Order: sequence, then C-alpha cells, then structure tokens
Amino acid sequence: MTATTDQPTHVLAVLRQTPTPVRYLLGGVLVNQLGAFVQTFMVLYLVFRGFSAGQAGVAIAAYSTGSVLGMLAGGELVHRIGPRATIIAAMLGSAAVLAVVPLFSRPDRSGPLIATLWLAGLATQSHRPAAAVLLSDLMPDTIRVMGFSMMRTALNLGAVLSPLIAAGLVLLDWNLLLWFDAATALSYAVLARWLLPDVRVERATPDATDQARIGTRAAYAVLLRDGRFWLFLASVLAGTVIYVQYTITLPLKISSEGQSTGLYSAVLVTASALLILCELKITTYVTRWPGHVAATAGTVLMGLGVAGFGVSGGSAAALIAYTVVFVFGIMINGPTMFAYPTTFPAPVRARYISAHQATFGLGMAAGPLFGVTAWLGLGDGVWWLCGGLGLTAALCALLGMRPPRQPGRPGTRRASGPDRQLEM
Repeated sequence: MTATTDQPTHVLAVLRQTPTPVRYLLGGVLVNQLGAFVQTFMVLYLVFRGFSAGQAGVAIAAYSTGSVLGMLAGGELVHRIGPRATIIAAMLGSAAVLAVVPLFSRPDRSGPLIATLWLAGLATQSHRPAAAVLLSDLMPDTIRVMGFSMMRTALNLGAVLSPLIAAGLVLLDWNLLLWFDAATALSYAVLARWLLPDVRVERATPDATDQARIGTRAAYAVLLRDGRFWLFLASVLAGTVIYVQYTITLPLKISSEGQSTGLYSAVLVTASALLILCELKITTYVTRWPGHVAATAGTVLMGLGVAGFGVSGGSAAALIAYTVVFVFGIMINGPTMFAYPTTFPAPVRARYISAHQATFGLGMAAGPLFGVTAWLGLGDGVWWLCGGLGLTAALCALLGMRPPRQPGRPGTRRASGPDRQLEM
C-alpha cells in the first residue's frame, strides 16, 4: 500500500465519492453493532440468571472461540458463495441462534448454552470478511483506506450507543438483550438482501475455472508461505492485546489507586469521542503516507500511550493525556492495517482478510487473560511490558508491510498490495 497524491483532503469530499451500496453496507454494520450485546453484557446476564462467575467466563470463552473460527470460515464462504450471500447467511444464522439463547439460560443447561454461544460466535463474526471484501471491491482505490475508517467509525458509534439501548432493555426484561441482538442481525440480513450488490470474487470468465481452482487448492498454501504477512499478523496480534488493556487492566489500576469509577468513565468517553469525531479527518492525512509508515508510527504511539499509564502517578490529567496519545495511535494505524489485507490478489484476498480478522479476534480473546495475569504478577510493570510489546509490534508492521526490494535492482522495491502478482 503506497501513498498517492490524489487523496481527498476533506471528509465531505470522501463522502461524496462513496458509492451508494457502500453507504448501505455501513448502515447495516451500524445497525448490527447497535445490538452487539453478547461480549459486553453476557456475563452480567448469566449471573442474573443464576450462573456462577466461572460458568459465565466459560460461556464467554466459547463465544470467543466460535468468533475466531467464524472469521476464518467467513473468508472461505466469500469465495464459494460471494460476500452478499455470506452476510445474509451469517446474519440469519446469528439471529436464529441468539433468539434461542434464553431457552438455555439456566444453570442446569450450561452444556447446551455453551454450545449455543459457540455457534452464535461462529455465525455472528463470519460476516466480517465478507463486509471487508465488499467494501474493498466497491470503494475507489484512492479512498479505500477512508472506507475502512468509515466502517470503524460506524462500529465505534454503535459501540457507544448500544450500552444506552441495553440499559433501557434490562429495565424491562434481560431476555430482550438477546432478542434485540437477534433483531438487529435479521435487519442487517434483510438490508443486505435488498440493497447490497451481488459481487462475486471470481467472475464467469474463460479462465474462471482456473481461478476458482487456484483459490480453493492453493490459496492457503500461498498465505502460509507469505512470511511478510505473518509478520503483519504478529503486529496485529500484539497490537490487539495492547488495545484490550485499556478496558481490562486500566480499570484495575484506577481502582487500586483509590480513584473513582468516574475517572474510568472519563477515559472511555475521551477515547470514544476522539475515535468518532477525529478518525475520519486524521485518515485523510494518513492516507498520503506509505502504508508501512502509518502502521509503524501508529503502533509506536499506542505503545507509548500504554507505557505512559505506568508513570501517570495517579494523576487524572496524566491518565487522560496518555489516553489521547494511545487513541491517536489507534486512529493512525487502524484504517491502514484493516485495509491492507484487501490489497492482495482476488483469488486469495478473502483468505488474507479472514486470517487478519481471526488474528484480531484471537488478540481480543487472549488480551484479558494476558492483562489480568500480568497485572497480578507485575502491577504497574504491566504497562512497561505493553510498551515493549508495542515497539515489537511496530517493528513487525514495518518489516511486514514495507514493499520488498526488487531483486537485481538496488534501491528499488517490488510492488506490494494490489500490484503484487500471485505466486504459487
């Protein structure tokens, strides 16, 4: 992914260039995110229904495991049935499974509940590679990274609004959390069926059979041999583990220092406001940079931000300041790194996307365990550990995303991303 000189400089200019189907896609993403309650509220829901904290933790682990596998399965489905059909199937499956979760929400039915939540994670998250493929196919190349910034903004806006919706639903009936989640998934499926185009990964051309054969038989071998992409995935995994700590370990730090929960709320509000209000504008500047520069610089800022939590000294102002540094890092590297897997050739693109998103899901699942364990063992030393992890992630991003030099031509680099040839 290289810098271009014709990038739009204003958010409104990007919005005007955004195709109508992309707007529908982003609307569906937002609607679905408004009901994304499982990971946020399932522990509270199960405890309310009489489960122990340990049982609730196992149930969430099952959902997380299903989510990682769902992202991998979604990439394969995209190649077999197309992105629109994958979104429809995933959302219909998610709606059906989530709607029956309340039937198993009793301590004596923990086995069926765990299996149901595993299926819910599998179905719910399998739409993500399809949405990424569809976005990359529909957005003009010059604003593709901006498209992923818009998708992230839709997700963040939904993440801010969904707790407010949940607070109202639980006053009426806790089961409404699951039924509302199912309803938003069903709405996304209906929207996809009627408003999204049926874009196919392999078109019916004279060589389509060969492309399909390549995509099925050799795509994963290509991915496994791509050492540079594995470095990119290592950066994604480490960066995601760091990202999780501001929602897992940071509240533990604030509580241990005798600070009020209001301070943590201020941190969350600051982060959410910055992401929603500033990310699109920042991306208009970042897209002028080479992709590896944006990824490396943003990841370094993330590492510096979390390391700063360790030297904040109980100061609320310092904590907020380091949160701003941390979030600016996310805004700089996030859209570019999420867009990067879409730059690979069509026969393998969806597998690269699903590998990236599965790695992100793995980091989200492993991050809490890493953070709590490190906090118990190291205390504030966890932030120095995360800072070092951030620098390591930045190095991996640099090495993994920087275009390689062309053999035999010193000083030049071989094209990466959309200009890269598929090597079998």
